[in-house]
Amino acid sequence: MANHPLNLGLRFFLELAALFSLGYWGWTQQQGLMRILLTIAIPLIAAILWGVFRVPGDPGNAPVPVPGALRLALEMAFFTSATLGLFFAQQKSWALTFGIITLLHYLISYDRILWLLRR
Repeated sequence: MANHPLNLGLRFFLELAALFSLGYWGWTQQQGLMRILLTIAIPLIAAILWGVFRVPGDPGNAPVPVPGALRLALEMAFFTSATLGLFFAQQKSWALTFGIITLLHYLISYDRILWLLRR
């Protein structure tokens, strides 16, 4: 089920929404030049970590191969940070919505989770 086109589309949307959420949180934390720096740097660092640490056999290149459990932990940290970022940026309803949709995505992707845990 994890590779169904609709689920892959949802995953892509969640990844983009998470990057936006992290940037939005950064925007709410400071003023002036630091605001702009956080808005750009936090999602950029998250995107780099997301793209670099991969499990061999997962779609795409694995520049730094990691075990499946570590990749799953990275994904959980990524989406949890985005959810908490929305929450602490006073967007509680958006945080709840994003968190629930992310949880549903992972429940639907149970086969990928099992695959990651076996790697």
